[in-house]
Amino acid sequence: MSEQLGLVTVGLISDTHGLLRPSVHPALEGVDLILHAGDVGGSDILDELRLIAPVQAVYGNTDWSDDPMLEQSRVVSIGGTEIRVTHGHELGSPTPGKLIAAYPEPIIVYGHTHKQLITRTADRLVINPGAAGPRRFNLQPTVARLVIHNGTAEVELVALD
Repeated sequence: MSEQLGLVTVGLISDTHGLLRPSVHPALEGVDLILHAGDVGGSDILDELRLIAPVQAVYGNTDWSDDPMLEQSRVVSIGGTEIRVTHGHELGSPTPGKLIAAYPEPIIVYGHTHKQLITRTADRLVINPGAAGPRRFNLQPTVARLVIHNGTAEVELVALD
């Protein structure tokens, strides 16, 4: 990781539901780590993502909760900040307000709704990278790239084919 330089790039992905679009590879090329926010759809997805970068993942409401590669929730320390990764379904219908009330970390990454969302409130950042798998709800499939530089986070959504 380039963390010693004060710069870390993290790929954010969610709701693949067993489909990893070929366009994910260029979209996440060069990231130091990939965080998957659930509804993975099988270990083959994680294996393919590992061709790009190391992967940490949580399970969603359609995954097997006893999968040893998936946790219910994760806290990852990167670039001088902590990131909470969760699917969000444990809160019913997740919203930035509910997530901020439930988790103390400055950055929260979630999925479940399939809707891309970047919300900043004071010193908190809530990100839903959108659904990268099968197209649903007439939403553009997306992932996100989170860049952490000396404790400051910037994020951009990347549309997939």
